[in-house]
Amino acid sequence: MTPILDNISKIVKLSSDEEQRLLSRLETKKFKAKSIILNAGEVCKYSYFVNSGFLRSFTINDHIVEHVLSFACEGWWIGDMYSLLSQKPGNLFVEVLEDAEVVLLSKENQEILYQEIPKLERFFRILTENSLVANQERLMDNLSLSAEERFEKFCKKYPTLIQKVPQKQIASYIGVTPEFFSKMKSRLLKK
Repeated sequence: MTPILDNISKIVKLSSDEEQRLLSRLETKKFKAKSIILNAGEVCKYSYFVNSGFLRSFTINDHIVEHVLSFACEGWWIGDMYSLLSQKPGNLFVEVLEDAEVVLLSKENQEILYQEIPKLERFFRILTENSLVANQERLMDNLSLSAEERFEKFCKKYPTLIQKVPQKQIASYIGVTPEFFSKMKSRLLKK
């Protein structure tokens, strides 16, 4: 079974015919590290599923400071949900951090699949709900937890990412400067 079918089967069970219909509407591409596969200001036309490799979504503010919104490694989805759903220009970049194989599901094909395979509408609803819950939890953490607590939570939630992600991107994700992150990390190591 392919990674995307494994991912979907955790939530809904597809018949062999439904699996084949789904696979026929997907496109798989390989990207080199440092490739930008979505630019801010573009309309997001795809949901991206990571077969292998590692990606991140981020935005850049007016002071040219990057803010990491999410990471996606093997078996995870990523994209600009605002832009994908509204079909308006988005604010996010999606960058490949290490060579990746990514499955692209276009908005158009996703809508067709909802009609052909209603179970997929349920799958994406649950995926969206989980994303909403995770984003709300992250927002609450940013409002109520210290930087150290946010970093510890990041480490527990994403133990495999700690070795893959540059420290400045972890700092951005938890909402601190790289300098503060470096000092905080050395304090934590002394404990």
